[in-house]
Amino acid sequence: MPKSKNDMRKRRHVSIRKDIVGTPERPRLCIFRSARHIYAQVIIDTENKVVASASTISKRDREACAGKKKVEQAKEIGGRVAQLCLDNGVQKVVFDRAGFRYHGRVKALADAAREKGLSF
Repeated sequence: MPKSKNDMRKRRHVSIRKDIVGTPERPRLCIFRSARHIYAQVIIDTENKVVASASTISKRDREACAGKKKVEQAKEIGGRVAQLCLDNGVQKVVFDRAGFRYHGRVKALADAAREKGLSF
């Protein structure tokens, strides 16, 4: 029986996560993209700590994303998570695309985070 797209994405994500670890010097910027929303978290894996997070459904970000297209929402979330990181003293991160292809909303979020001053 053929595997679903999501099963294949999860398999890619496991493969990617073998090499990517968030450390206090370079936390992991992990994203998740659903059909309607996008989520971003900056995680220190060695301490099991979330440094910053932003999503299109969180209360503080919902108004900023209202009425925009999905790629524009991803840009907004990327800028927001980058600003939160810089406020917490994080300037370098490792990008974890979670098995998603690097185009569209994933690329827009990453580019917006880079524009705000996050380096990865």
